[in-house]
Amino acid sequence: MRSTLIAASALTAATLALVGCSADTADKGDAQASGDKAWPESITISLVPSVEGEDLAEALDPLTGYLSENLGIEVNGVVANDYAATVEALGADQAQVIISDAGSLYHAMQQFDADLILRDVRFGATSYASVAYTNNPDKYCDDEPVMGTYAASGIELSFCNGIEEEGSELTGQGAASVDALKKITSDTKVALQAATSPAGYQYPVVAMRDLGMDTDKDFTQVPVEGNNNAVLAVYNGDAEVSFGYWDARTTVTEEAPDVAEKVVAFAYTEMIPNGGVAASKDLPSDLVEQLTKLMDDYADSSDEAASVMFDLVGLSDWTSETAEDEISRYGEILEQFAN
Repeated sequence: MRSTLIAASALTAATLALVGCSADTADKGDAQASGDKAWPESITISLVPSVEGEDLAEALDPLTGYLSENLGIEVNGVVANDYAATVEALGADQAQVIISDAGSLYHAMQQFDADLILRDVRFGATSYASVAYTNNPDKYCDDEPVMGTYAASGIELSFCNGIEEEGSELTGQGAASVDALKKITSDTKVALQAATSPAGYQYPVVAMRDLGMDTDKDFTQVPVEGNNNAVLAVYNGDAEVSFGYWDARTTVTEEAPDVAEKVVAFAYTEMIPNGGVAASKDLPSDLVEQLTKLMDDYADSSDEAASVMFDLVGLSDWTSETAEDEISRYGEILEQFAN
């Protein structure tokens, strides 16, 4: 959901300069060295921002300034080209903290024994389901589609098979009605996103494989790029079924104002975890503890902080309830697509 951006070359150069001065360590005195290790003079946070075409260094300032002021050490922020680069930076000690997606957090934990300290919160949730959409409810729905309200945008959308209650505020809680995927027949066109997409490919494919389906032979795959195009493939009749994050229909309401009626959600996969924040195992435990609390409190610290959270990384908050088992499950699913 958070877009992967390519930092401008000028910014990359500035980034590298910051990286070069981020790993120094020194005794910061009795107060900061009261933990198991002496605190470093500075730490570096690596992240993939949601903003584009902005002065990213300036956009990072409110967060890094808040952390620097409250920790009493220099905190730098650097922009990674993609999520994998955040893990590489952590492994090379070019960054000591990463804000990344769930898959990269899993790799950081597995490869570098990083500590998962926070999870991303978007619209009050730390995870989301992949939604199965269809333009043929007579085939996939055991009951008449009903309407419910997507609270984040106030848009009404259609559902069946009891995955949401009629007239209610949507919950998006999976897994629900996954067995309905078995109604996909050999003559069905199913739109699937890139194999790296959790909601558009990985979780739906795993769900169908768990039902005994051969996703390479049991239907015709229609490749699409992006969650909006997955919805539009069903809306336009290019595919009978598609998959996207909850709820991707809200992204196409301008170009497809009747999408709520024409594209019906009939199943939810198991929940997909949001990303979060991981810290190097080499950081002092008391520093990690204070950093975790400060970042956990950041969104509530000021109106500017809340804006920075949403504008910079597309989040409404962080939480220290990390639900590490969800990240581990994501890792298991990733391993199914490793080759």
